[in-house]
Amino acid sequence: MDLSLTQDKPLAAVFRRIGGGNYPPVVESYERGKTIFFPGDPAERVYFLLKGAVKLSRVYEAGEEITVALLRENSVFGVLSLITGERSDRFYHAVAFTPVELLSAPIDQVELALKNNPDLSMLMLQGLSSRILQTEMMIETLAHRDMGSRLVSFLLILCRDFGVPTPDGIRIDLKLSHQAIAEAIGSTRVTVTRLLGDLRQEGMISIHKKKITVHNPVALSQQFT
Repeated sequence: MDLSLTQDKPLAAVFRRIGGGNYPPVVESYERGKTIFFPGDPAERVYFLLKGAVKLSRVYEAGEEITVALLRENSVFGVLSLITGERSDRFYHAVAFTPVELLSAPIDQVELALKNNPDLSMLMLQGLSSRILQTEMMIETLAHRDMGSRLVSFLLILCRDFGVPTPDGIRIDLKLSHQAIAEAIGSTRVTVTRLLGDLRQEGMISIHKKKITVHNPVALSQQFT
C-alpha cells in the first residue's frame, strides 16, 4: 500500500488510504453541538477533520467543562493511545463546534501506517505540537477573570487558527453563534452578545452572516492589556 506524501497527495488523501481496501476510513457527519466521543469511551478509532471545527474539552467532577482546543480542518485527533503506546479510554469530550465532516479509521490501522511511513509520523507530530500550543493559549484565555478580556483573547486565537486576510482585516472563517462562543469561554450568551456589541461599536470587529472580522488584531490585543 502506497502512503507516500507528496504535494499532490495531501494528508487527507493519505488518511483515506489507511487500511487499504480491507479497513477503509469511514466518513462521518455531525451537526453543531453533537458529541463525537465522551470521556471514558473506548479509544478505538482515530479521526481526521475534513470540514468544520471540533471542540475538545475536559469535564471535571463538579460538572465544569473547560475548553482545551478548537481543531481546524486537516487536524487529526483521538490519538492519545498512539502516543502512550497503551490502549486507553477517551480523555477529552469531543464536540462538533460547527457542522463537521470527519474520516475515522481503526486505531490499529493508523498505528501500522505510522510505523511504515515516517513522513506521516512527522506530520502527525507537527499537528500535535500546534495543538499543544493552542491548548496553552486556551488555558491563558480562561485564566482571565474579566469576560471582556477572555472574549478578546479567544477571538485572537480564532484569528490565528481560522483567520483569512481580507482588505478589512482578519475574517474568522467560521460561522459562530453567540451561544457557541459563550460555551467555549465559560460565559453566557447574553454576556457574549453584549461584549460583541461593544466591540462592534468601537469599530474593532464587524459581523456578517455569523462570520466575525477583526479589523486590527494588534489594536484588539492591546484593548485589555
